[in-house]
Amino acid sequence: MRPFPRAVPLASVLAATALLLVGPAFPRADAAPGDPVDPASESANFQKQSERAPEYLSPDGVQALTTQGVTSFLDALTDQAGDPERFYLSDACWSGSLTCSGDPRLARWQEDGHGRVREVLFTARNGATLSGHVWATKAGPASRPLVVITNGSVQAPEQLYWYAAQVLAKAGYVVVTWDAQGQGRSDTLGEGDDLFDSVPSQSTGVTFYDGTQDALDFALSSEADPYCPRKSRSGTSHCATQERRVAAGKNAASNPFARLVDPRRVGIAGHSYGASGVTWVGNQDRRVDAVVAWDNLCDLATASSAGSSSNGSVPRGCMAGGQGTSRPRVPSLGLSADYGLVPTPYLQQPDPLSKSAGSLTFSKAGVDTGELVVRGGTHYEFSFIPTPAFGATLRGIDLTAWYTTAWFDRYVKGDRSATARLLTTRWRSDAREAAVDPAGDGNLFSTYFRSRLDLGHDGGRRVGCENLRKGCSALAPDGSSADYAYLAIATSPDR
Repeated sequence: MRPFPRAVPLASVLAATALLLVGPAFPRADAAPGDPVDPASESANFQKQSERAPEYLSPDGVQALTTQGVTSFLDALTDQAGDPERFYLSDACWSGSLTCSGDPRLARWQEDGHGRVREVLFTARNGATLSGHVWATKAGPASRPLVVITNGSVQAPEQLYWYAAQVLAKAGYVVVTWDAQGQGRSDTLGEGDDLFDSVPSQSTGVTFYDGTQDALDFALSSEADPYCPRKSRSGTSHCATQERRVAAGKNAASNPFARLVDPRRVGIAGHSYGASGVTWVGNQDRRVDAVVAWDNLCDLATASSAGSSSNGSVPRGCMAGGQGTSRPRVPSLGLSADYGLVPTPYLQQPDPLSKSAGSLTFSKAGVDTGELVVRGGTHYEFSFIPTPAFGATLRGIDLTAWYTTAWFDRYVKGDRSATARLLTTRWRSDAREAAVDPAGDGNLFSTYFRSRLDLGHDGGRRVGCENLRKGCSALAPDGSSADYAYLAIATSPDR
């Protein structure tokens, strides 16, 4: 499927005009935290979050959103009417339409011959019905690694992450996406004694921890070993609810693609609150081999229940919700961006290592890690939300797909050749980035925050690069196609 025709956003024109008048000005090499920023360069950097909007605001894009939105809205109403035991009409993004639709070009993935997908329902440990999808391709090996993706909170249904699921499926994974309780088409409430467990999910955060593990349990279930939710935090078992709904033809008894899954190779990824959840669960649950946290890898050495700051995205420590203790155990990659949940222009130079607190804890523990910060990006680089109110850069989502796939290839598949894709120079001189950037800069890495990789703790060749934007001797061309785009991969024929 071809990309929608793009229009040039006015904000980019204004930023480019300002740069022509004053010239680009990146932070000085000797700039220190607290020093004033250059107003012209900060204005141009801040405007980069308008780059994605033309992807969905063109006439073709608006038409696709409208068509997909109507279909999803009616489908959600039909599902609710046909399964009154469930209730999700009070959830954020229950309709899956318009700003909750994700990329509409991916909505007919199976119908258009790009792969296979199955919609599934399963019972959470507190009795809530969780909604999700399982992704795979017809082409590929008989045994494949597994990835479970946990969404973010509030306006973040699973559709926003289908780009990552489809790219990973094309790379030979079985992928599970799911809606956290209180979002999308997952139940708002639990059941019985656990009726208000994890309610509201956006403030308690429990669903992003317990739900991640429940989704992993389901993903690893099979016909020979059907899914049964573990006991809730109150000690109640809701396995009977799962079994009853399976017998009624409502819930899936197990992962429909279980025969393809190699349970010895598992990765988990998550965004926002989901990023905190997968960091915690992935380093506690021995079934998990690697973690990718999209804004951001939380610091397992620091507990936190604080809310998000405007440009901090998530607190330094792992937010409340996890049970027991968790410490750095498996290779874990963090991705973040210059700006956070509520993008706010910088007046002073930030601490260049403030996004890397979680990653540095893994380095200290001798576990492979990294932190990649998207220049001019926001908290919404890692989800596809088709509205300018949640702005994002053009290429941040492609960088995310690239490094997520490479990280799991290296540490879940065990493919050491994937190290070359992690240590690539491509994102320091990307032609498509340069074409939309006001200053023609093709380097996607932040000028404010250091992007880093620390690899080889697992017995491989020890490689470190503490400033990917500046470059290191370890970086080299990866030898792959020059023009990488998630859309082209996701919508390629399944053969």
